[in-house]
Amino acid sequence: MSPQNSQAPDGFDQAAVFGSALSLWTACHHYAKRTRLNLSEAFNGMDQLMRVVMRVGSQFETWSCRHIDFKELSDVWPYLLEDKFGDACVDIVSPNLLDSFDDRDCLRVAMRLRLPIIYDDNLPVPVDFAARNPTPGSPFRMFRIQTLRDSNDGRDVTAYRWNDDPFDEKFGQPYYGLYGVFEDGMVEHIADRRTYLEAVSLAKNLVPDVDFPGTKPIREIFVGS
Repeated sequence: MSPQNSQAPDGFDQAAVFGSALSLWTACHHYAKRTRLNLSEAFNGMDQLMRVVMRVGSQFETWSCRHIDFKELSDVWPYLLEDKFGDACVDIVSPNLLDSFDDRDCLRVAMRLRLPIIYDDNLPVPVDFAARNPTPGSPFRMFRIQTLRDSNDGRDVTAYRWNDDPFDEKFGQPYYGLYGVFEDGMVEHIADRRTYLEAVSLAKNLVPDVDFPGTKPIREIFVGS
């Protein structure tokens, strides 16, 4: 694939829609062969399946134009989707349920594809960032910000990671824990904040020169380890 990206950040790309739809069409047929699903019966004919995969491709492109930083991609956007979108989509939504595909599924697919998602307080994207502590003599070698979720039964607090369902009904809304990391790797919880930027602000109040990423596109990365 060429490192050039044909998708303008604010432009709807018909080639990307076609690539997504073609990829999903192929993935649906592979799924049907594997599970013996009759696609014609499931969609009242193959023409309807084509309309559905085009709608899903169009919806994902519309969502991506709002939430994906295309400048961070190393692959041509339509080619990337043609190669990977269908399998990622079918992993999340079985073909016979594609009529219900919505913006929440767009986020699920984007996370599955490890796309560079633009930071948004209203978009539940997990982070796990660390930054070195520049203060001499401090017991903390690093500071760490990690996304957390509480189980709805109140029994568990768990890290929210990229392989998790962002809309898992067993958990409440994600929030951000700030930790100090000792030389031996042990951590001490400092505080929780509602948004990532609030957690960064708290860290900078404690240590003004600590260098956490700002609102750069979020991916599954661990900075400063």
